[in-house]
Amino acid sequence: MSAPRVVSEPLGGGPLSRAAQEGQAPDEWYRARPRGSSEWRSHAESVRAEYAGSRWLAGLRPAFDASGAAAERLERVAAANGIVVTTGQQPGLFGGPAYTILKALSALTLADRIEKETGIPAAPVFWAATDDADFAEASWTAVADDTVVRRLTVARRGQDGLVMAEMPVGEVGAQLEQLVASAGSAPHQDVLEALRASYTDDATLGGAYVRFLRSLLEPHGIAVLDAWHPATRAAARPTLVESLRRAAALDEALALRVVAIERAGFRAQVARIPRLSLVFKSVAGIKERVPIAVAADVADRADSVLSANVLLRPIVERRILPTVAYVAGPGEIAYFAQVGAVSEALGVPVPLVVPRWAATIVEPAVDRRLGRLGLVIDDIRTPHDAERRLGDRSMPPEVRAGLEGLREDLAVRLGALAEASAALDHLVPERVIEGARHQMLHRVDRLERRLRAASRARQTEAVRDLAAVRAALMPEGHRQERRLNVVPMIARHGDLLLAQLKAGAAMHAGSLVSG
Repeated sequence: MSAPRVVSEPLGGGPLSRAAQEGQAPDEWYRARPRGSSEWRSHAESVRAEYAGSRWLAGLRPAFDASGAAAERLERVAAANGIVVTTGQQPGLFGGPAYTILKALSALTLADRIEKETGIPAAPVFWAATDDADFAEASWTAVADDTVVRRLTVARRGQDGLVMAEMPVGEVGAQLEQLVASAGSAPHQDVLEALRASYTDDATLGGAYVRFLRSLLEPHGIAVLDAWHPATRAAARPTLVESLRRAAALDEALALRVVAIERAGFRAQVARIPRLSLVFKSVAGIKERVPIAVAADVADRADSVLSANVLLRPIVERRILPTVAYVAGPGEIAYFAQVGAVSEALGVPVPLVVPRWAATIVEPAVDRRLGRLGLVIDDIRTPHDAERRLGDRSMPPEVRAGLEGLREDLAVRLGALAEASAALDHLVPERVIEGARHQMLHRVDRLERRLRAASRARQTEAVRDLAAVRAALMPEGHRQERRLNVVPMIARHGDLLLAQLKAGAAMHAGSLVSG
């Protein structure tokens, strides 16, 4: 089988995220990214110094439950007082969108590059946010099935607010078989079998997500941390209790940062909710934000089950792991502007955020269709542009000539009419003829669109090719990495695809370290 083509892309994001990536955001909002080996070594040594003599892995080992290459790398790094590069994502059905693995490989290759450039042992860690309660996000995935995009969804089987670690998967056999069918006669069945073994009827969405990611990532040396595991919660508790005791001060710092962000012309990524702390309390797995008014009382209760909101999570992670950098997507980069304010109010180091690698996978069959259409990827990113070009090429020459002649005739006739009216002391105002010109040309434009669409529709094979290309590369009008599940592609191409993804992520990691 021919190799897929992997195309690196800008990460993108909103104005604040792009400003941060380009180094244009105010300095006080973000920790400065190291440039070059020397600065990275200095930053890594400062992190190591904080954890000298600590036994961070001993407490978290059950939450990692790592095996194979991932366990070996974790143990080696912890024993040498090394550092970790982290990334993470909330659960998504069957592993979620493709950017999940792009994040993981970005963390892996950055850890590899830092270790190579600085000599300091480094390991990648994927933080599986099983403490998240966003069922709407966790309940679906999408696959490209020839010319259509199919959304695979599961029904809610638990209460609103229940963490995904406790949310039952339920019966997903039909959805799983739809994903398997979209892979076709894939030669690499092991990844599909790993899905089947993880997403059983008695599993939870969080538990199945962790089990599947471990099967996929651990052979590459990437350890997966379960955020809802009791060991993780125990390690995080001191930071969460401190955040409750200082809830009012954190809220004030956050409010000031939100004002600063908005005055600078940006929008705060995470809305501040007045009178609520940054800590969740859970009862039987149901999460609710702790009000500031009772935060101290909740902090005093030893039996309170606590977890962090999105702005506090990177700080918790930085406190329990020797994290040298967090590899983030565009939305995460934007909210790190607020994370910095919370860190400073707590008096703890501001976490360093770096952008993940972004890419589109162009499989051979899709490439062939692009070639038949005479298009490149960029041609399908703009809505309707590819359809217009296809219609232009398919329109018969005599029809195109007729439209051009019609426009030319209108220009000549209306020009003569305007001159005649002017010679007769402006028989009608000039704007009347100009208005008629616009109306007639608008009608010609509408006629052209209908003729182009009709011509395109007669090219059945080209229309089908374009639909298949859109489904594979711009599903539902969005980037492939943000919609499609990567498992069918891995099933078709196996280690060949993973090696290409690693190579692309490694180039990105090199640019992050070299600056």
